[in-house]
Amino acid sequence: MPTTTKKDLIDMVADATDQRRTTVKRTVQSFLDHVIKELSEGHRIEFRDFGVFEIRDRAPRMAQNPKTLERVPVPAKKTIKFKSGRLMKEALEQGDGNDDGGASRNGQLTAEVKAKAEAKTESLVASRNGRE
Repeated sequence: MPTTTKKDLIDMVADATDQRRTTVKRTVQSFLDHVIKELSEGHRIEFRDFGVFEIRDRAPRMAQNPKTLERVPVPAKKTIKFKSGRLMKEALEQGDGNDDGGASRNGQLTAEVKAKAEAKTESLVASRNGRE
C-alpha cells in the first residue's frame, strides 16, 4: 500500500490550485496546527462528507508482558477516533474489490467523487480570488 506524505499532498494541492508550494505548505501546516489545537482542547472536529475526529477516553486496564507473562497496569489515556464521512466511504467502497483493472485503487478517486472534489476546489479558489 503506497503512502502519501504531507509533502506529496502539498505538491498535489499546489498543482491543482495553481498556488505557490510555499503558500500551500504554510496553509496546510496552519490547518494541521489548528486541528491539533482544537482536539487538544477537547473539541470535536467535523468535515462534512469527509469525516469526524473525536476524543475518546480509554479506561485503565491490566495487560500482560508477553515475554515474562507479568501483569502490567496500563493507565487511562485519551485517543483520537476518526469516523469517515459519506464521500470518503463512497471513494473507499468504489475503490475496493471492484473489477476495473485497478483504475480506482492506490489513492485514485473514482470519476464521480473526483469531479465533486474538483468542483468544490474550483468554487473555493474562485471565491478566494474574488476577495484578493
